[in-house]
Amino acid sequence: MQQLAVARLFDGELWRENQCLSWHNGRIVRIEPAQGDVLPLTLAPGFIDVQVNGGGGALFNTDTSLDALRTMVKAHSQFGSTLLLPTVITDSIETMQAAADVIAQAIAAGEPGVAGVHFEGPHLSVPKRGVHPTAHIRALSDAEMAIYRRTDLGIKLVTVAPENVSPEQIRQLVAANVIVCLGHSNTDAATTQAALDAGATGFTHLYNAMSPLTSREPGVVGAALADPHSWCGLILDGHHIHPLAVKVALAAKPKGKLLLVTDAMSPVGTSQSEFDFFEGKVIRQGNKLTNLEGSLAGSVLDMADAVRYALRELGLEQGEALRMASLYPAEFLGIATERGRLQPGYVADFVVLDTQGQVQACYLAGEQLS
Repeated sequence: MQQLAVARLFDGELWRENQCLSWHNGRIVRIEPAQGDVLPLTLAPGFIDVQVNGGGGALFNTDTSLDALRTMVKAHSQFGSTLLLPTVITDSIETMQAAADVIAQAIAAGEPGVAGVHFEGPHLSVPKRGVHPTAHIRALSDAEMAIYRRTDLGIKLVTVAPENVSPEQIRQLVAANVIVCLGHSNTDAATTQAALDAGATGFTHLYNAMSPLTSREPGVVGAALADPHSWCGLILDGHHIHPLAVKVALAAKPKGKLLLVTDAMSPVGTSQSEFDFFEGKVIRQGNKLTNLEGSLAGSVLDMADAVRYALRELGLEQGEALRMASLYPAEFLGIATERGRLQPGYVADFVVLDTQGQVQACYLAGEQLS
């Protein structure tokens, strides 16, 4: 039995003062008032990031290995993330198959921090492709569907543009236990709504790479904001979304339907200033990543910084910001019965924060990784 006594504990719903958390064999056993001295720190559920392209110098598209996954998990655990969906952006079928194979290895081995896989593309809209390579954008074929139907990949999430993937194909994906997100799309609201009716449940990086809300055509953004059932990811790095646009989303969507994501690339947790990206390069300037044409190319955002941004720029209560990083992603992924909260029986994934919201330690299934 291991224990940690802290001045403040957030269990995913409520704040508690002077608490002792006990865990054994990777699971929380009990939470009770501390009997002795406590550390002047805050304990919160570990962060869950559903869109992670890389970290620690590793980029999943270019290094589909177990070592790369471990590097990414280690890098993001420094910033409180205890569960990731390693993300493959639009690429060849061979890269997708290699990524699926290594994810299957990680799931079979119980690799800490790896929940499954997010295929962001290749079935996207060319006009809203962002930095996704046009050469690999394509229709959904039997070859990709065979990957999506695999049962050894853990949680499967696929981002599609609804103008290029039919409602019937979305129903097939959902029947294969795939979580379908809509994104990188230039379509209208009616087509977006048809995709939601077919079973899509999320939107990838709301506002970014999607048709905007206008007076006579609500676009993908309007459909996302109007739909009460779907979840929307937000990249709070100060570059992808204006804080007022985030406040509009907070006002429009029901509580619990907005979640923080990083869209992190390989430099997170490193001093890496540039890296090769398909036929070009991505350049880092401070906390901003762009390709050589100046388009945003993912981020160097980490989840702890996203939470701090939500507090500082949006004025959110700390508990709500933490829920957007843990409980709400867990609910979106269908794993909120064992993750996203600190409760007896739950996986002992938690982050230790100081009074400034900086990560002091991070535990994955009860083992301190950072």
